[in-house]
Amino acid sequence: MKRKVLMIIIALVLIVTVALSISLLVFKSGKEVSNPPEYVLLYAENQIENYPTTQGAYRFADLVYEKTDGRIKILVKYDAELGSENEVIQQMSYGGVAFARVSLSQLAEFVPEMNVLQMPYIYSSSEHMWRVLDGELGDEFLRKPEDAGIVGLSWYDAGARNFYSVRPIKTLEDLQGMNMRVQESAMMADMVSALGANPAKIVYSEVYSAIEQGIVDGAENNWPSYEAMRHYKVAKYYTIDEHTRVPELQICSKAIWDKLSDSDKQIITECAKESALYERELWAAREKISREVAKSSGITVIELSAEEKARFREAMSGVYTKYCGDQMDMLKKIMNY
Repeated sequence: MKRKVLMIIIALVLIVTVALSISLLVFKSGKEVSNPPEYVLLYAENQIENYPTTQGAYRFADLVYEKTDGRIKILVKYDAELGSENEVIQQMSYGGVAFARVSLSQLAEFVPEMNVLQMPYIYSSSEHMWRVLDGELGDEFLRKPEDAGIVGLSWYDAGARNFYSVRPIKTLEDLQGMNMRVQESAMMADMVSALGANPAKIVYSEVYSAIEQGIVDGAENNWPSYEAMRHYKVAKYYTIDEHTRVPELQICSKAIWDKLSDSDKQIITECAKESALYERELWAAREKISREVAKSSGITVIELSAEEKARFREAMSGVYTKYCGDQMDMLKKIMNY
């Protein structure tokens, strides 16, 4: 009951925010603007302002504004200003937030059928993943969230996720008993458990202090996140196992989507796909820089041998069965795509 009241309060705050934004757009220096936007919509992003996904969001907003001749104005709110990814997805179900960039891990909590795309160790490379997502399979999965009140727009890159910790992880045995932070995702928690570690669901913004205080022994994420949040200062061992390549999605609230004209829907979809290509370019550049920044700080980078990585993959059999029991054919199709 308290959570429901909180969500209503958040929605009211968002409505006031949008109303104030419209006022600022309609009145400039005391003069009325001739063509104020028809829509002023909120976009939620939990990363910092200069992060690739945030910059992709800004590109998306600019493209939509330009191609609708200013009729649709999108306000990008970064650094989790509108709440965690799970909270944003809940707000989107009733139109409190119009657009967002979220991790597939969070969205799969609401749309379990999408879990198959993020199963551990199923992609052999980045090229393999994009063959899947940019093809018919990717389009099919973008349509799946609609029953949860979400419209999938495009896929963003988030690189490969790896483990980083206060002690070196070179073998499966090294993970035994370690407390590892994971996303707010049941599948990710089960993955860590299957490897012998103890999963700890901690909000992204609190990971640094959790490692520093010894609450957890490490976490798992991509190079840019590891560097951007300065986690390399408290977890100096980075083990490249590429356990998951979890793509990000640009999404729209179906409550908002259904109010748009077909032509505006087409424009927004085209802008989302164009911004995705831009974000991928930024991601590749940022990943290279982040890796170098972290390495220059004196961290130790560990690459698992092919034999050890195979042991990690073999430990996932129970996870595959639990989350893809009725989708094993799809899982095999993705792995061999």
